[in-house]
Amino acid sequence: MNSIDLYLKEDLAEEGDITSNALFTNETVKAKIICKEECTIAGIDDLEIVFKKAGAKTKKLVKDGDGIKTGTVVAEIKGSARSILKAERLALNILGRMSGIASETKKLVNICREINSDCTVAATRKTTPGFRKYEKKAVEIGGGEPHRFGLYDAAMIKDNHIKIVGSVEKALKIAKQKIKNKIIEIEVEKEKDALTAARFDVDAIMLDNFKPGNAKLVTKKIKQINPNIIVEISGGITPDNIKDYVSFADRISLGYLTHSIKNKDFSLEII
Repeated sequence: MNSIDLYLKEDLAEEGDITSNALFTNETVKAKIICKEECTIAGIDDLEIVFKKAGAKTKKLVKDGDGIKTGTVVAEIKGSARSILKAERLALNILGRMSGIASETKKLVNICREINSDCTVAATRKTTPGFRKYEKKAVEIGGGEPHRFGLYDAAMIKDNHIKIVGSVEKALKIAKQKIKNKIIEIEVEKEKDALTAARFDVDAIMLDNFKPGNAKLVTKKIKQINPNIIVEISGGITPDNIKDYVSFADRISLGYLTHSIKNKDFSLEII
C-alpha cells in the first residue's frame, strides 16, 4: 500500500463515503478544479493519481511549476459522482499544500538569483510526518533543493551529537572513519568549530544562527582553508533577512518552507 492508498484509507476506513454512497448510484459527472489565488502550482500530477485510484479520469490543463492566476481552471475531472467526491478533499489538500510550498520557495529562489545565482534554497527535515515526499517534491518544483531526505542518506553532525561525543574534533574523526560514500555535514554555532571542521575536509558546514556579518567573515575563512566546502546558512532565516546572506552563501536552508507555509486555495466545482 503506497502513501496515496493510506491517505484514502484514512478518509474512507471500511465504510467509505457514507454520504455519497447513500445519495448516488452510478451517476457520471464532470468537475473542474479552480485555483482561487495566484501561485506556483505543484501537485497536479499527484492529484491525477488520487482521482485515478478513486476511479475517475483527470485532464490536466497546467503542469507542475507553472505560475497561474486566480480563477485558472487547472484540471477537469470525469467519473462517477461517488469516485469524484470521495477523492475531492484529499486531492485538494495535496494540491493546496504543495502549491503553497512551491510558491514560497519560488519567491525566495527569485530573490536569491538576483543577488547570487549560485546560492541554492533548501528544505529541511521539519516536515509533516508521512507527507515528506510531497513537501520535498514541492520545494524542488519551486526551484529549491530538497537537501537530505532522512537520517540515512547523508550524515549531519548536530549539537547534540557533539555534546554526547565530547568535541567537534572527536565527532569528525569518528564520522570520517566510519561513514563512507556519504555526504558529511556538521552544524556549528561558533567560528572556532567552523574552522576546525574546515580543516577536517568535511563536505559541508552549516553556520547555525550566525548574524550576517559574522557569517560572511567565517565563510571567507572557511573558503581560504578549503574552497570546495559547501557553506550552508540556517537558523532564523526569513524572506525579510535572506538577502543579507545570499551574496556569500552556497546554500540557505529554511525549516519554515515545510512547517509554516499557508496552503493555496483550490476548489472543485461540479459542471
